[in-house]
Amino acid sequence: MSPPIQIFDIPTWIGVYLLTLLAFSISGSIIYYRFIRIVLKGKPINIYPNLRNRLFGSLNLIFGQKKVLQSVSIKKDLAGIAHFFIFWGFLSFLLSYILFIYADSLIPNFSSKILSATGVKIFQWYLDIISVLFIITIIWGIYRRWGIKPNRLSFDITQKLESALILILILILMLTSLLSEGFYYAANNTNNTPPFAYILSKIILSFELSSVKYLDIYAVIWWVHLIIILCFSIYIPISKHLHIIAAPINLFIRPMENPGTLSTPVDLLNQDTFGANKLEDFNRKELLDGYACAVCGRCTDVCPANITNKILSPMHLINNMKDKIIEDVVSKKDKNSNLIGETIPEESLWDCLTCGACVQECPVGITHIDTIVDMRRNLVMEQAKVPETAMNALINIEQRGHPWKGTTFTRTDWAEGLNVKRLKDYPETKTLLWVGCTSALEERSQKIAQSMVSILNHANIDFAILGEEETCSGDPARRLGNEYLYQTLAQKNINTINKYSLDTILTMCPHCFNVIKNEYPHLGGNYNVLHYTEYIDTLFQEKKLKLLTKMETSITYHDSCYLGRHNKIYDPPRNIINSIPNSNLIEMKRCKDKGFCCGAGGGHMWLEESNNQKINHVRGKESIETGADTVAVSCPFCLQMFEEAIQSNNPKSNFEAKDLLEIIDENIDRNKI
Repeated sequence: MSPPIQIFDIPTWIGVYLLTLLAFSISGSIIYYRFIRIVLKGKPINIYPNLRNRLFGSLNLIFGQKKVLQSVSIKKDLAGIAHFFIFWGFLSFLLSYILFIYADSLIPNFSSKILSATGVKIFQWYLDIISVLFIITIIWGIYRRWGIKPNRLSFDITQKLESALILILILILMLTSLLSEGFYYAANNTNNTPPFAYILSKIILSFELSSVKYLDIYAVIWWVHLIIILCFSIYIPISKHLHIIAAPINLFIRPMENPGTLSTPVDLLNQDTFGANKLEDFNRKELLDGYACAVCGRCTDVCPANITNKILSPMHLINNMKDKIIEDVVSKKDKNSNLIGETIPEESLWDCLTCGACVQECPVGITHIDTIVDMRRNLVMEQAKVPETAMNALINIEQRGHPWKGTTFTRTDWAEGLNVKRLKDYPETKTLLWVGCTSALEERSQKIAQSMVSILNHANIDFAILGEEETCSGDPARRLGNEYLYQTLAQKNINTINKYSLDTILTMCPHCFNVIKNEYPHLGGNYNVLHYTEYIDTLFQEKKLKLLTKMETSITYHDSCYLGRHNKIYDPPRNIINSIPNSNLIEMKRCKDKGFCCGAGGGHMWLEESNNQKINHVRGKESIETGADTVAVSCPFCLQMFEEAIQSNNPKSNFEAKDLLEIIDENIDRNKI
């Protein structure tokens, strides 16, 4: 529809552009001082590698709302669909404002010249219908947030009135859009009007006012509508809704590596301080995360630490960090204030399991783990503040090359009598079995390594181990914040591996697998790394393994965070279970990318939990409730956590935890050559 011709004898286009210039000047100043200049104070990041993939991948995330829609559930949560509709509705109205307000007020009938008269009518019908759908969606959203109040929206910052204000403003925008249409069509008595505008125009005509009066009222509503739009532009930069601007940028500069990969390692030789505690310590992505946050509660709702009543809330951590930085910079009180302590409790940083559930659920690309580990680095390397159990593990890694205090085993004791080759004695061997500290040195886990050797020998695989040449992969040190120790260990292992001409590195521990595959390349260690589930799945496909049909059993499978969520390896372990004759796979309610951590990640194999509600007990109970005979795992840490959880939950039960390697080894047909 056409803009009003003029108001107070001022041409409409002048009023429109003057008001817009004023509003955008205010909005732009706020965005610069509260957002842009703060983010630019962070350390630069390199976004140029994989620029093409970064660009096209972000288009799907932004315009396809891929991450928003991933959590849609007909029974539980339709919010993703509502957000998808609001997002595209927003873009639709943005286009309409450009055409019908800014273009048509400056150049009469510009929209008709671009779209044609028929195109304009179709577009107006479309806007008329989505206006009503918007109203229904907003009313449902208000009822859902403050009426039904699902758990993820029950937190203090998700209940703030700013969320209500934005919904009410959108509601008013839609109402004024419909009313302006109604009065416009009533004044012109136009046929073929959009359906809801037609109904309104008929109601308005019953007032029996003159066409001039209808046009005057239309003009007032039209200007009110424009002013509300411009108020939006001023309000958005001072509210959480700045994520409308920040989130697309955040998705574009997202890390392109596997989710389990921490950001590029610290340049230890050129650092004034280690880790992050002040504004300038963080990189620009970590600072942008706070502005991109939509305060939807998804991250905190799935966080195992928060679910077990620990103080860590990924949503609060990111938002409190942003709010404190803005407060300090804008007020000019102390732009260098420390964040760790009062703003970010130390305990919350140590609560993190680095399981990645928060990152998986976040619809706007926030990388909570990078920020948390960066602050752990500051605690460990700058302030020497480390929980005692974590310090013991770090000292042991530094002094003995592994985190297991008290063990008397050597790196090769587990292989005694198995005739396992050492790579140094057979340097022509192309497959390295990376044993890992736990499978080599922890007594229960040694059975996993022994089963692995039995399976490989049965399949006639030529492999060797490093033996005493192997040291800790560095994963525990890095996740606990000691970047220096990690790089020392990683570089030592890289130098050792590079002495040989290997085709494949085969791992049993998902943590070793993740760090060697995804993080060693940062230091020059590029290898073909496979977790045993991938490798053995291939052996089954190639019919190099055959299992007996000696028993019927039901198995539930636990996805290790560093194998599943962080590296997307979900099918191979399930294929293995389905290859076991007479086995029945029963999935837990939380599985695959919705899986729940065993409680050992992020160095928690050696960290004491901060309260008495144990994460592994929660997960152990979930596995027992499936009614399966066995919970299968593919990680030595998970195995220990489940065995303790089963003992605590139901010590007299026949339910047991086993590594997949043990189950396969027990059922191998020894007559098959």
